Amino acid sequence: MGTPGDAQGLGRCALAWLGSARALAKSHWPGHGGADLLLPLPALALQAGAVVPGPPGCGLEAGYSPWPWPRPQKGTAMSRRVVRQSKFRHVFGQPVKADQMYEDIRVSKVTWDSSFCAVNPKFLAIIVEAGGGGAFIVLPLTKTGRVDKNHPLVTGHTAPVLDIDWCPHNDNVIASASEDTTIMVWQIPDYVPVRNITEPVVTLEGHSKRVGIISWHPTARNVLLSAGCDNLVILWNVGTGEMLLALEDMHTDLIYNVGWNRNGSLLVTTCKDKKVRVIDPRKQQVVAKSFEEPIALQEMDTSNGVLLPFYDPDSSIVYLCGKGDSSIRYFEITDEAPYVHYLNTYSSKEPQRGMGFMPKRGLDVSKCEIARFFKLHERKCEPIVMTVPRKSDLFQDDLYPDTPGPEPALEADEWLSGKDAEPILISLRDGYVPVKNRELKVVKKNILDNKPPPGLRRGHSACEPDFSRPALEEVLQEIRALKEMVQAQEKRISDLENKLCQFTNGTD
Repeated sequence: MGTPGDAQGLGRCALAWLGSARALAKSHWPGHGGADLLLPLPALALQAGAVVPGPPGCGLEAGYSPWPWPRPQKGTAMSRRVVRQSKFRHVFGQPVKADQMYEDIRVSKVTWDSSFCAVNPKFLAIIVEAGGGGAFIVLPLTKTGRVDKNHPLVTGHTAPVLDIDWCPHNDNVIASASEDTTIMVWQIPDYVPVRNITEPVVTLEGHSKRVGIISWHPTARNVLLSAGCDNLVILWNVGTGEMLLALEDMHTDLIYNVGWNRNGSLLVTTCKDKKVRVIDPRKQQVVAKSFEEPIALQEMDTSNGVLLPFYDPDSSIVYLCGKGDSSIRYFEITDEAPYVHYLNTYSSKEPQRGMGFMPKRGLDVSKCEIARFFKLHERKCEPIVMTVPRKSDLFQDDLYPDTPGPEPALEADEWLSGKDAEPILISLRDGYVPVKNRELKVVKKNILDNKPPPGLRRGHSACEPDFSRPALEEVLQEIRALKEMVQAQEKRISDLENKLCQFTNGTD
């Protein structure tokens, strides 16, 4: 994350790859082996040459690293000459036909290094240009072609939107982060609304500067992570609107990226201070910081653009999309040397301004599709399909192992108390049918019972009014009454919109 100025010097991107860290994870973090611990690391390790201190007693204290393989010489490049057997060796990318693209979309021009796009099996969301605030557009996947210039937007932020992320456990819920320092969570109806969506389900406030990163917990319901330019990472319970944890004093500079491991027990960050941190959020401690020499180096190009990496744990393939570049390079990660294997490069003529990555359950398994990207141009979105060529029309078990489904494995309170659980997996043998709209219910607790979350220091200003308890109760009661009135009107409006949608469908 960050601005293009922060990307200077990253042209020769020495990518510290998964290989060493996967084996390290299996040896020293029981229960977080391989892809679990390092699911996000390809996206984050954009540096090389640092020490990896680990938890005490694990043999990874600062300055020592017990690698289980011969250490490669510094600067050793990955070889592309070795021909190896792999079912992904012939993966190829292909754009869809023109009538299956999304045209006339004013993609945001804001200076920020996020993907500007989020996609799930039901919807495509894109951050767009908007006057007087921030907005993004949500389109049903089936609504291809030219987008009406009056198509409703999701508005509500008072400054540009910087990041968006669909909830992995509810395809109708999306979160947005903005320069206005807030995070908003939205409920998207299955039908196309007739007006802009302006009221979020909940607004989360806790950052003092712009918020550029948000990421949902992979297994716990309603747990959302945010990171802002105040160098603060906050974890929220969206179901109550509460701040669960605030990770302070862990980063000395701007946070570039954040990612979860597979079961959400750890998270990893990259920072402008050139350090990679593996963090246990519930213990509020850094369990590993930075890394030694990478076991594989790949010089990408001389571009100053930031890499947008996407990792598929089911196939162990990492895709690298350079922002401002016109290609997608992809590599397979293995547990044996040389660990990282170049597969191919998809190239096109026009540069990408952003990129969306479809979850596995949204792919077409009948066509051996293993990945689908949504490439943002200046005025359109172009889906790109990655396919493994196969002659058989039967379901390919080796390409599609069971993959995380839409059901959460934990409640927010269970995770916060220390419980972990692996994702609940589903089979794609018969394809995946998205479930109908499930309403996100937010039950806010009494504000008087709220306690400051662990790790957050709250100051008290002498200028703050000293409300007496009866006066405060009266204000809160009036606020509750007004909210109930607004919610009743919103429900009436929603019912009328549903009826209008039914009339419209009936006349088609």
